[in-house]
Amino acid sequence: MVKRALLIILGVLVIDQASKIYIKLSWPLDHSVHVFGEWFQLHFIENPGMAFGLTFGGETGKLALSIFRLLAIAGIAWYLRNLIKSKHPAELIYAIALILAGAAGNMVDSALYGVFFNEGSVWNGHYYQGYLGLAEFCSPSEGYSAFLLGNVVDMLYFPIINSTWPEWMPIIGGEDFQFFRPVFNISDAAITIGVAWIILRQRSVFKQLAEEEVTSVVADESTPSELTSTEERKPGEA
Repeated sequence: MVKRALLIILGVLVIDQASKIYIKLSWPLDHSVHVFGEWFQLHFIENPGMAFGLTFGGETGKLALSIFRLLAIAGIAWYLRNLIKSKHPAELIYAIALILAGAAGNMVDSALYGVFFNEGSVWNGHYYQGYLGLAEFCSPSEGYSAFLLGNVVDMLYFPIINSTWPEWMPIIGGEDFQFFRPVFNISDAAITIGVAWIILRQRSVFKQLAEEEVTSVVADESTPSELTSTEERKPGEA
């Protein structure tokens, strides 16, 4: 169980970081490649904030977000360790391993990319400003930002539906509509799959957990009584 969970975490991290580093070194910001028609594209952007590119508080807010991510990763790792030690259902352990791997993958970007890449989107006091050309590896003194202030690399883009809202709809009528708009990465996908797995399989997983807890309680309660019964028997009794 431990080896499989570690293999999941390591596999996600390797694929995630390999794809991000390749994109970061090979493509200029906002470069796109159509993989399958219009609905699946690789589109290089940098996310300086939370999910869907949300930001708050400039560099101070980003530092707070990075620290929160570190604490969250530590908590998830502790929870996963306890699940494994308690021999919980394998699918729950694998789902949490996916979530941990995804969180760790994005944390690598936030913590280290600003230190070891010379180009990246930087806070200019009002918004995050992009850059021209290709990024390169560099020494920590030449990085585009400090430790914990780097940007997450995103590239997976699935604009499956491109249309407009009906004119009769209030406020948004006539405006462009796109599904799915957010650009994400392998780490985001791992987190989403892990969470979805738990939600979709919660009845089976938690039913199994409940059955295991009942079995454990019954075993704990029966053991003392059996010992007492044995101790109360007189010598020579069957």
